[in-house]
Amino acid sequence: MSAAAAGTWKLGDKEVNRIGYGAMRLTGNGMAGNSDGPPIDRDHAVRLLRRAVDQGVNHIDTASFYFSPLRSANELINRALSSGQDDVVVVTKVGPCRDPSGEWHAMARPGRLRGQVEENLRQLGRDHLDVVNLRRNGPDMPSVAEHFGALAELREAGLIRHLGLSNVGPEHVAEARAIAPVVCVQNPYGLDWRRADDSGLVDLCGELGIAFVPFFAVAGLRREAAAGQERDDRVRAVARAHAATPAQVRLAWTLHRGPHVLAIPGTSDPAHLDENIAAAALRLTPAEMELLGAPVADGP
Repeated sequence: MSAAAAGTWKLGDKEVNRIGYGAMRLTGNGMAGNSDGPPIDRDHAVRLLRRAVDQGVNHIDTASFYFSPLRSANELINRALSSGQDDVVVVTKVGPCRDPSGEWHAMARPGRLRGQVEENLRQLGRDHLDVVNLRRNGPDMPSVAEHFGALAELREAGLIRHLGLSNVGPEHVAEARAIAPVVCVQNPYGLDWRRADDSGLVDLCGELGIAFVPFFAVAGLRREAAAGQERDDRVRAVARAHAATPAQVRLAWTLHRGPHVLAIPGTSDPAHLDENIAAAALRLTPAEMELLGAPVADGP
């Protein structure tokens, strides 16, 4: 079992396997401050990250605002990778901010992004960041130009190697690309959440050679919540046909969407980690893709 089974894509000059790992769940806190319970043991988290890397995961998604009173995702990654895995690409994001108590605040002003970048550098123990995504603050942020321009200056200064975007539309990609190269776009996307198809963003990224990196690909509309019982009969049927889990089918569908589409499922459970990585080898038939691609009926 290896993450390499799904093939590779380049984030700028960094080639990564298309199955990666999202570190948010390591802290017990989600993007909106939701929690799945207390954070896992620190040594367990480090072992989990090393287990992922040993199975070919060389793309880890994180952020300095992934923390709880007891855990920081960045510092766990720093500890796990301290043994010299220089080929692991760590992608972080800036924009939203939390105070030390964990309370969320409005989007940081452009001039404060350097402080966020430096905090990521400190926590990760690095002298530069592989990829930094500017996470847009929804409809309250119609333009990304000023913020992305500030990050482009930090890229020129050598603090950042590559830039990306998160939570954006096609118009923001065009706006950012006029300032500096964009290597990835990270948006919510999956079987139950296809706004990036409606806007043409997934296909646009493929045409431009930009990685499209879905988050919530398994959880879908449950967002930060842990995966619940599968309610889609189509997913269950395809899973039975392959002796796979519904989560594996959802990840495989995402990866089948295009060679430029990556996946960053997160978990704190070693067994689920193994299942997610095994999804790299799951091949769906055209008929199964057509079945899963049909519109999702409204339900409770």
